[in-house]
Amino acid sequence: MKNYLVFGASKGLGDAFVRGLPEQGDKVWVVSRTKPDNLQLNDGVERIWIQADLADLQAAQRVGDALQNETLDVLIYNVGIWEKEGFEDHYTFDQDDPADISRLIHVNITSAIVGIQALLDPLRKSAAGKIILIGSTAGLSNANSTQVSFVASKFAIRGITEALREHMRQDRIAVTCLNPGELAAEIPYAEGMDRALAEYNGTRIPLQDIVSIVKCIVSLSSAACVKEINIPAITDMNA
Repeated sequence: MKNYLVFGASKGLGDAFVRGLPEQGDKVWVVSRTKPDNLQLNDGVERIWIQADLADLQAAQRVGDALQNETLDVLIYNVGIWEKEGFEDHYTFDQDDPADISRLIHVNITSAIVGIQALLDPLRKSAAGKIILIGSTAGLSNANSTQVSFVASKFAIRGITEALREHMRQDRIAVTCLNPGELAAEIPYAEGMDRALAEYNGTRIPLQDIVSIVKCIVSLSSAACVKEINIPAITDMNA
């Protein structure tokens, strides 16, 4: 049996982790602002909701307090916001509001650092603890993205992973960064891989693929450490 905690777990990839990773008898803490539908699943997995808005600096401490006496085997940080209309053709960095930039950096970087920091003690109780941070191919060189703040935050996730891995090495806790390309995140995990592939003609990565990769990482012993995996869409010529 394993204990999981997933940040950003109400929809998209986070919801996919909550649904697809645990097995019967496992426990999952589901961290999100709004109460997710995946809490209603009846599959032998215990799911516990922790309501937290990661724009609030105190949210990390509330999450840490909820697991104060628990063992945590797998922590997944899957949180990321981007510039308003950042993926639209008309987007320009010139018009980014400083307040929006500050919020993006806080949610994507500061909250990752303090959220993980608050859970180190429960992780240290695990026999083979894993920390998995979800980055992006936008955080790789030559990604050709003009979203300055979002790209900076995804490069930062890789830096957090590097330093955190060294910090946790003595505890034999593996720290991994996954950098997926464009996901079929609008297609709910419950609707299946075939639906996701058909909807985008195979140009976006189904959520099931990322879940499968994380399952592999989670299954490894404490002797192994997967540092980083880049997962671009096969049609992405820039990744």
